[in-house]
Amino acid sequence: TECEKEPGSLLWVFVMVGNIVRGMGETPIMPLGISYLEDFAKTENSPFYLACLHTATVVGPFLGLLLASFCAELFVDIGSVGADEITITATDARWVGAWWLGILICALLNLLVGIPFWFLAKSLVKEGETNDPEETSEKSAAPLQENDKNETKQTMHSFIPDFIPFLKALFHNPVYMLFICITVLQFSAFDGMISFMPKYLEQQFGKSASDAIFLIGVYNLPVLCVGYFSGGLFMKKFKINIYQAANIAFWVSLLEYLLYFAAYWTVCDTSPVAGLTVSYQ
Repeated sequence: TECEKEPGSLLWVFVMVGNIVRGMGETPIMPLGISYLEDFAKTENSPFYLACLHTATVVGPFLGLLLASFCAELFVDIGSVGADEITITATDARWVGAWWLGILICALLNLLVGIPFWFLAKSLVKEGETNDPEETSEKSAAPLQENDKNETKQTMHSFIPDFIPFLKALFHNPVYMLFICITVLQFSAFDGMISFMPKYLEQQFGKSASDAIFLIGVYNLPVLCVGYFSGGLFMKKFKINIYQAANIAFWVSLLEYLLYFAAYWTVCDTSPVAGLTVSYQ
């Protein structure tokens, strides 16, 4: 018998590099955006603005899941294969949706959205103040230039001995450690749902990949938007400080994790699979 040559392609490298570049572009938005808000917003308004920022970060995946649901209904070779030539449906296990179409659309939108960032002002008037931005920037120019000179004098050799004590002090900060625990609890539950829930809906309830993605987006992400927005309003109204906010977030996230853990008791009957749960006869 002739040896069968397995199909192979290195095009996945382009997808990986594209995701790396996308991550490099998206990463500065959160830390720099939060610093931008903290520098130019009132203390009592900052939580509300941060809630709006986090709400927008959830609206994006929600719209992305809707776009993915639409693309999953289209055949992967759309444009080159006629609709009359496709003999399988979206519920067939052999169906492959147009996954690449969503990447192209999102790449174009990211390019267009990134253009306004070039026009952001270097300095803004802090809420409640009347100073001109140019005057503010001139006043702060001298200390900033002095800091730049000091930073250039600092070498990697002098940085390393100070890094370990700084890291040790950071791990002894209760607010920071509570925030780390909250992040771990949130992402452990959310990532598990995003990774396994669509396939579970497909296998257990006979849903197509398009329907499963749509259900994940509709039933989960809008609730997160409401939580972020209401949390920001709550902090603004009751003047919650950082330590109180960290404690509240920890206990609420722990309750959320316990509710997710209760899903272990929601057992459904296993769907019959030929060769696994039932015989071929």
